[in-house]
Amino acid sequence: MDKHPSCAVRTPPDFSRVAIVPLSPRPSPKDYREGMRVADAEAAARLGDAMLLSWYDRDRDFESPQHSSECHAASAVPGYVDYALNHGARLMIDIEQGRFVFFYLPIG
Repeated sequence: MDKHPSCAVRTPPDFSRVAIVPLSPRPSPKDYREGMRVADAEAAARLGDAMLLSWYDRDRDFESPQHSSECHAASAVPGYVDYALNHGARLMIDIEQGRFVFFYLPIG
């Protein structure tokens, strides 16, 4: 018997069903609210009616759903990403390389 059990290999999140749209708007959004307006407009153009599932604001290190990363402290996957992928997200808007990240689900 092996005296050193191996740990399960962590797998990266599965984004295969999610369209990832990187954006670098000019001028740069001054804050989260402005970033969200940009993301909402892009989501509407791509999906029509859509619901915002989760998001991250690196400027304030704040996420929604709030505290979703608490259970992911040792994980390579942030809680807001896990939440979005497990609730059907189909679009990720990434503004300025992770400054603001938004996940959407088409409705209708």
